[in-house]
Amino acid sequence: MERQKAQGEQRHRHPEGHLSERAGWLRAAVLGADDGLVSVSSIMMGVAASGAGPTPIMAAGVAGLVAGAMSMAAGEYVSVSAQKDVEWADRQRELVEQEEDPEGELRELTAIYQARGLSRELAEQVAVALHAAGPLEAHLRDEIGQRSDTAARPIQAALASAASFFIGGVIPFLGMLAHAPMDRILVIVGVTLIGLLVSGWLSGRLSGTPPLKPALRLFLGGGAAMLITALVGQLVRVIAR
Repeated sequence: MERQKAQGEQRHRHPEGHLSERAGWLRAAVLGADDGLVSVSSIMMGVAASGAGPTPIMAAGVAGLVAGAMSMAAGEYVSVSAQKDVEWADRQRELVEQEEDPEGELRELTAIYQARGLSRELAEQVAVALHAAGPLEAHLRDEIGQRSDTAARPIQAALASAASFFIGGVIPFLGMLAHAPMDRILVIVGVTLIGLLVSGWLSGRLSGTPPLKPALRLFLGGGAAMLITALVGQLVRVIAR
């Protein structure tokens, strides 16, 4: 009995982990890995399909790997920073509104809780209690939808995106282990498609969704991108003759 009671208390002490806390870095990481796999493999396949030798293929792949990782980091930092600026502007606006009309803000919060199903009396009690504890945080959370666990984090998103792009982009280089030109293309395609399946499966597991759908989505989308790039490379080879 004592053991069961201790286990129950231990479960009670540990807060639940919600998947929304992973939204920021998970989105950037999945996007980066997918982009790294598809971009670098497509570049290498396009150059290989044009009839180029190992050195130009490697040079193109390395250039795409480095440039892509830096581009993903910069893009994520800029876009998530813009989101953070919006969150800051909403916070400042809410501060001004509370200074100018605190009673009106209290009524607004009461109306929000009423719309969620509480009676007017209970909604007023909740609003008053939360205003006493911290009116700004209550309005940011319940009126605007801002929470500390889902706040924009530009540096985290940039690092996750760049690192995952680099990891994904390294995989197609395994194709350079093959010696024959056609074998290189086949190995690049094979390892990239496997990498896309693994990336999709991991993203599904981390996001708490069935992994088959995201794995197939990345597999088909990446395969189509590589096919189109290879066809363009082949077209360039024909025109250049």
